Amino acid sequence: MAKIAFIGLGNMGSGMCANLCKAGHEVRAFDLNADSVKAAAGRGAAPAVSLKDAVTGADVVITMLPAGKHVLSVYFGDGGVAAHAAKGTLFIDCSTIAVDDARAAAGKAEADGFRMVDAPVSGGTAGAEAGTLTFMAGGSDEAFVKAKPLLEAMGKNIFHAGGSGNGQAAKIANNMLLGISMIGTCEAFFLAEKLGLDAQTFFDISSVSSGQCWSMTNYCPAPGPVPTAPSNRDYKPGFAVAMMHKDLALAIGAARAAGADLQLGPLAEKVYDNMMARGHGDVDFSGVFKDLHGGL
Repeated sequence: MAKIAFIGLGNMGSGMCANLCKAGHEVRAFDLNADSVKAAAGRGAAPAVSLKDAVTGADVVITMLPAGKHVLSVYFGDGGVAAHAAKGTLFIDCSTIAVDDARAAAGKAEADGFRMVDAPVSGGTAGAEAGTLTFMAGGSDEAFVKAKPLLEAMGKNIFHAGGSGNGQAAKIANNMLLGISMIGTCEAFFLAEKLGLDAQTFFDISSVSSGQCWSMTNYCPAPGPVPTAPSNRDYKPGFAVAMMHKDLALAIGAARAAGADLQLGPLAEKVYDNMMARGHGDVDFSGVFKDLHGGL
């Protein structure tokens, strides 16, 4: 079993850390929020009082952080992970960050004698708790082979997407598709309602027809048809508007850098940007359906 430093115990990281503990790994957990560290200790992790305390003696460092600037700072800033980890330590960053930031981090890690994998996730907080996340990993074959058993303790679908940064590329492209399809699903249910179809009837028809998609059958934005969807909890987030907005911004930025001319991606970004501007960043991203009704 591995000795793991887990850094970043937010909504996603807390469940992931707990599942590593359940799998029998020796985990030292750190977060700037002392209450989060205390909660992790209650679920099997050893509490760390600093980055140095968490990292010293670890075989693997796993991070789940808000943005690329945090990843680069935590790993390579003054007194960061790289300053305290033993050479050869495996770094696994599960944050969703810009492709260029992931590749820059991997380059710094390799230059300093470490191995690094970017392994962003799909599956939301429910998947983090249940250990059913999908991981999209970028990095060398050697690094991925070492990371895979740990990712399997936190998820059920583990993919090696290629070299450094390719995990992030897969994640932001996937989430751009999700953002676009959710808006389309919301508009379809809204139109059906306006034309006299109730949500369940439209769901029964479209879920077995050509309009079927994950946003409909697993996460239906109209209350009723999928009892576990956030639409039945007044759009309490499983994946918040602010998070979708962040991922779309990353996708659009990457597209511009790559010279990829996108049409629907920027439109989807504008929809969520508008919701953010009106103070609805903490609503589930399927709340577009409620927003169409003027209810947000």
